[in-house]
Amino acid sequence: MTESGVYRSSGTNNPPIPWPNVEQVELQAMLDWLSTYGADAQGGVTRLLYDSAWCEAQHALAAKMQEKGLSPEFDQSGNLYGTLKGEGKESTTGAEALPIVTGSHIDTVVHGGKYDGAYGVVAGVLALEYLQKHFGAPKRTLQVVSLCEEEGSRFPFAYWGSRSITGMTVLEDVEHLKDQDGITFAQAIRDAGFGPDSAYRPAAKNYGAFIELHIEQGQVLERLGHSIGVVSDIVGQKRFSITVSGEANHAGTTPMSWRKDALAGAAEMITAVRGIALNAGEPLVATVGRITADPGVGNVVAARAVFSLDIRHIRQESIDRCWQDMLQAFSRIAAEQQLGLDWEEHLSVTPIPMNAQMISDIQNICEQEQLSYWPMPSGAGHDSQIFQPACPTAMIFVPSQDGISHNPLEYTAEADLMHGFRVLVQLLYKYGYGS
Repeated sequence: MTESGVYRSSGTNNPPIPWPNVEQVELQAMLDWLSTYGADAQGGVTRLLYDSAWCEAQHALAAKMQEKGLSPEFDQSGNLYGTLKGEGKESTTGAEALPIVTGSHIDTVVHGGKYDGAYGVVAGVLALEYLQKHFGAPKRTLQVVSLCEEEGSRFPFAYWGSRSITGMTVLEDVEHLKDQDGITFAQAIRDAGFGPDSAYRPAAKNYGAFIELHIEQGQVLERLGHSIGVVSDIVGQKRFSITVSGEANHAGTTPMSWRKDALAGAAEMITAVRGIALNAGEPLVATVGRITADPGVGNVVAARAVFSLDIRHIRQESIDRCWQDMLQAFSRIAAEQQLGLDWEEHLSVTPIPMNAQMISDIQNICEQEQLSYWPMPSGAGHDSQIFQPACPTAMIFVPSQDGISHNPLEYTAEADLMHGFRVLVQLLYKYGYGS
């Protein structure tokens, strides 16, 4: 068995038939079909965890899985599995007995696009259908999962689907959370027909490996002209609120040199953020996306300013060093301008490298089939970062037009969708049908 525990190979195991083409696979048509659930007036898709559109979509997918020859099953969290059962061997035990799983999520942001998450689910369903049609039952069980939630768009909590499967989070941890209408998580899951009082099995489950096919949600592949992104790492993140305190005073009668202008101090700090991030170099990114001032009046020197700070990198030490450099700059600016400085950390996520053996397998497939690929980190968070500590995990990206995502204009050309689909089929064949 390989170090990853995914696959034992005596050589290359690629399907002995041509890859599927656009005419053979209803990939775009199924994405269009799924996007009708939660279609909104703005031309986008809104499916929030446990709302009516989400429920209708998950149950429609269960019916579609059955139609495609898979065995559908829900768990108590609302995750949906479509299983292509392996013939198995009585002697198979341990990691090799666990299923190989592909999939993603179907929940969306408000007024989102039709590809984010949904592409990985639809491609997984159709990949298992394709493999079963051409090769019959696999030696090792293959599954596609439509995760119940990833975005955190309804409740202030993300990755509920993958966290519940891996056991990182249980319902008791989140049942008190409320959406903007005051509905608790506990009530929402119960109203949707899931939860511990439902007839479904608990969510916790072990996987042999997890593969997530996803649109890039950025411009790298498109700009560099590559068909496939092989994700090396998913970045870690730190998020803060920075509060700068000064003194409100009259804009006309207070000399510039006497002011304690919180907004001016915050502006200088934000400029420092950009300089420090540029000096650190890629792939580090730092973003200030929000700033507020108090009292927020045009003819009053600001007494208080609060701005957000988001720092991301594939190495934790780089995130920590960047934050310390920024904090030192903020403190210096505050002291020079006689301002108060406070900060609060809201999020700290450790960077997660993807499985090395699976990365190599994806690259080999691309090379054998003459597909241009690019090793790259993911600057966005994904369910794969939750699964990787629990089982070998890999992510495959396809290009996003103009890098647009979380937007009705989100789009990936059908040819690019098919490139990712073909790589997924090859990888699932290798792990599910190889000797």
